Amino acid sequence: MKQVEIYTDGACRGNPGRGGWGAILVWNSIEKELSGGEAMTTNNRMELIGAIEALSALKEPCEVTLTSDSKYLVDAVTKGWARSWRANGWRKSDRSPALNSDLWEKLLHLIEIHTVHFVWVKGHDGHPYNERCDKLATAFADRFAE
Repeated sequence: MKQVEIYTDGACRGNPGRGGWGAILVWNSIEKELSGGEAMTTNNRMELIGAIEALSALKEPCEVTLTSDSKYLVDAVTKGWARSWRANGWRKSDRSPALNSDLWEKLLHLIEIHTVHFVWVKGHDGHPYNERCDKLATAFADRFAE
């Protein structure tokens, strides 16, 4: 199984507001940058979409280390929250609706295809790939008119 490193970040100008996401896939010495965004969205949606788009770009099942500065993304997967929300009809433990269930459903499907290890890094703390992803995400968000 190919081993791929993925780095992702999401950004939002206002929350909700103009949003962007960035991702970098690294396999051997090959790097591929991806980015996108939406004119009206939230930061959490951009964080999720960055991970979804990066994993969707893989052409075969891979072993992936996905690094993100989003506690929302990393904790929901590594602590089992997202799977619990799905099992409970997209309700959290307090019975309130789990937000972004459409995106969580896509992400959970992708992590059933790939073997994904999630790693959290502190944002804006000098991590080279995290900083590059942030630049990709913010540049895309800035494409939308205010």
